[in-house]
Amino acid sequence: MKNKVADFRKENRLSQEELANMVGVSRQTITSIETGKYVASLPLAFKLAKFFDCMIEDIFMMDEED
Repeated sequence: MKNKVADFRKENRLSQEELANMVGVSRQTITSIETGKYVASLPLAFKLAKFFDCMIEDIFMMDEED
């Protein structure tokens, strides 16, 4: 699954640590999501969308392989 977490984070001038603290996860979780090594849980995807005031689909996109 592709995502734009890093893009949204950078647009809001946040570090990975700051974003992690805002949504209640570790910095390593944010890093793993941004690099595609981890797919966010549905509750975390909702938290990220709410934090960035957008739809989940604005952040997460299905790959052709998914």
